Amino acid sequence: MSSSSLTETISATGSFTAELFAAHLASVSHLPAWWLDRKREAWARFTALPLPQRTDESWRFATLSGLKLDGYGLPAPAATADLGHSPIGIPKAGKLVFANNRLLLREAADDLARRGVIFETLQNALLQHGDLVKTHLLAQKAPQGSEKFSALHTALLADGAFIYLPRGVELAEPLAVFHYAGGAGAAVFPHTLVVAEQGTKATIVDFFRSADAGRHFACGQNDLYASHGAQITYVAAQNWSRETLAFQSNSTIARRDARVTSLNLHLGGRQSRHESHSQLQAPGAHSEMLALTVAHGTQEFDQRTLQVHQAPHTSSNLLYKNALLDRAKTIFSGLIVVDPDAQKTDAYQSNRNLMLSDDAEANSLPGLEIQANDVRCSHGATSSRIDPEQEFYLQSRGIPKADADELLTFGFFEEVLSKLENAPLHDALRDLIKTKFRK
Repeated sequence: MSSSSLTETISATGSFTAELFAAHLASVSHLPAWWLDRKREAWARFTALPLPQRTDESWRFATLSGLKLDGYGLPAPAATADLGHSPIGIPKAGKLVFANNRLLLREAADDLARRGVIFETLQNALLQHGDLVKTHLLAQKAPQGSEKFSALHTALLADGAFIYLPRGVELAEPLAVFHYAGGAGAAVFPHTLVVAEQGTKATIVDFFRSADAGRHFACGQNDLYASHGAQITYVAAQNWSRETLAFQSNSTIARRDARVTSLNLHLGGRQSRHESHSQLQAPGAHSEMLALTVAHGTQEFDQRTLQVHQAPHTSSNLLYKNALLDRAKTIFSGLIVVDPDAQKTDAYQSNRNLMLSDDAEANSLPGLEIQANDVRCSHGATSSRIDPEQEFYLQSRGIPKADADELLTFGFFEEVLSKLENAPLHDALRDLIKTKFRK
């Protein structure tokens, strides 16, 4: 190998070396052979793929110089006392707490197992429910530009959450999963796999947090499968440290008459990329794709979405709202795809940006790719400032400008938050957003 080729290989893999992968593989050698083979294949893809290039359309507007993979490693175990774990104050049917890729705590209501609900670690599910996991775990390819990071996630995924809802089960309270990163250079690979059988109804909440203000690397994915008539609400609240480089990929499959609502809250990270891929595979399927972002300082949030309609009489609605302060930057690139057989599709896509600073930057690239002739599809993007009359009205009543802007931002966000049926969860997300304005 030439010296130039060696330099390219090192720059493309950073601190994620063959020795690191071998040590990880040894640590999970008790898991099924098919899973270990898949991890080896993923590692080969990761090392072969280059880092994103300036000519990659799927990385348009992104700050590629910030994607260096040097200085990270698989962290040592963390104790609960090291986390500053702050449970979200909402009633829960159960919770799993992971830190540095390992389970720390599991709590579940007594009746979950009796009703056939599986609320377990991914490692245990691989051993006890291998066929079910094999069918749904990472079953969809990453089609939106992050193939290299998706491969790294598969290769180094150690553990995560597995949630199985048997036919007809409805849960009144959410199931919550916490994922923490702690320690300098900690690299974490959170994963949540949800399989919801016919006629189920449940709310799943993922919380992503840093245990300290250190420099972390987070590379997560989730798989959400909603069978016929399932009604699933999935909420992901991300608040990594300000020095974290974060990637998150969400894959959703909705079958006949299924209804999936996903809401992603983005608060933390130095540079964060989020990809969401929703597939409507049978008539009557509906996907509600929501996101809220508060970006300040020099944070960059990169959001890429894909709504794929593969069957007739399906619908989707996307609403992403960003509030930008200081010199923050957001990128939204969304695409609605309608397959030739997906007649009577009803799809909508909207990205709205609230500019709270003259120095902030919002980029929006909505798009359509329609191959059917009997559809209703639309998309749009707006960037605007706070109404000066509304701001003046609040200030004239003794409310400081910063507080007035916060109130108006919450008014801007409420259209999304109000779509949550669970009132305690709605309030908990508002409280999380408030912490961003107090910094």
